[in-house]
Amino acid sequence: MTRAPTRIFTDVDLDSDGEAHGYLRLPLAVHSTSDGDAGYGYTGIPIVSLRNGDGPTALLMAGNHGNEYEGQVVVMRRLQRLRAADITGQVIILPAANAPAVAADQRTSPLDGGNLNRNFPGRPDGQPTEMIAHFIESHILPRAQFVFDLHSGGKSIEYLPVAVVARSDDPDRFARSLDMLRAFGMPTSMIIDHSTGGDAALIGACRRAGVFHLSTELGGGASVGREEVRLAEHGVLRLLHHIGLLRRPLTTEPPATTTMLHRTPAHEYVYAASTERGLFEPLVSLGERVHSGQVVGLIRHTTAPWREPDPVVSTRDGVVLARRIPARTGLGDCVFVLGRPWEDGA
Repeated sequence: MTRAPTRIFTDVDLDSDGEAHGYLRLPLAVHSTSDGDAGYGYTGIPIVSLRNGDGPTALLMAGNHGNEYEGQVVVMRRLQRLRAADITGQVIILPAANAPAVAADQRTSPLDGGNLNRNFPGRPDGQPTEMIAHFIESHILPRAQFVFDLHSGGKSIEYLPVAVVARSDDPDRFARSLDMLRAFGMPTSMIIDHSTGGDAALIGACRRAGVFHLSTELGGGASVGREEVRLAEHGVLRLLHHIGLLRRPLTTEPPATTTMLHRTPAHEYVYAASTERGLFEPLVSLGERVHSGQVVGLIRHTTAPWREPDPVVSTRDGVVLARRIPARTGLGDCVFVLGRPWEDGA
């Protein structure tokens, strides 16, 4: 396989059988850091390869956004327990894909402000986040048939825990994606038209490479949800067995019968209309059905607490998939993301 040029280097041999772990070394000499010029140093991006003979190859990753924690915990739990003898094929694991963002505990990289999920296909000699994106698209995806990228709501959003696939114009590929959702077996699954990052997101890179992509949204709110981690860990094991990577099931927990919801387009989300910022009081919960015209929240005015609160009204029917976490809210802030039953022809 011809390799595209890259300035990232590693001593982990992805072509050999067995277990290997180490770092993708992202050179720091290409930019400045908070400590001044970095000289000839590097930032280490942890990588693990488990390979055992011929079979499918999957990339399992988390830390695409640095402050989305549940997926990172799930991936670390798996890499500490999964062995090469358990598989037929290869699992490549990136538990902290945007390692600078993970280390800084923020959504984007402190090195360049880069959002990894908005930087594909990247550039081999670009800014640090572009270099990471380029390495994933040019050096890992050509090896893989599947990518499982675990996200959560981060610090500002809490999601109903869901597994996610995007619609495809190819009915056979889309049917296979829906089968992966069922194998993952979350109580709720989400179907999207596309990533909010468009073709610059990892899902765009997967489409270019012809690779199947499944992601998650696992809670959020700047915490690690125990139940979200449990659901996702068992889901990952079922999924790896479903695609033929695991020699035997490593979980006895059966998949839930999943309810499939189509995430509505952004213009149908619920937004605050109050021109004065106040405290948002939600009146509905994750997973709850709402209807058009329903008052789903109130914005209460701390500077004039005797005033009646401003209502927040849903303009669509739907199921609450995600909610805003910060209470201080004003005009234009998204407070709820909605979904509709997939069978309704969304």
